[in-house]
Amino acid sequence: MKDIKVLGPGCKRCQTTEDMVKTAAASLGLDVAVEKVTDYAEMAKYGVLSTPGIVIDGKVVHAGGLPKEDDLKKWLQA
Repeated sequence: MKDIKVLGPGCKRCQTTEDMVKTAAASLGLDVAVEKVTDYAEMAKYGVLSTPGIVIDGKVVHAGGLPKEDDLKKWLQA
């Protein structure tokens, strides 16, 4: 199971990113745990200053703006 964190204050882009992660994981048949992180101190621990951010298994793979669907699938499969 992959541990995924979506970092952001709860804006529309952050919610869309969370939905994109869940949809991509489901289309790939992956078992994932998605956690929404809205605490700025927690986001800072990952060094993410631009949201939304995506952390997969402890590694920041994306920060700022919506991710491309192809990139998201590639990160999930890695």
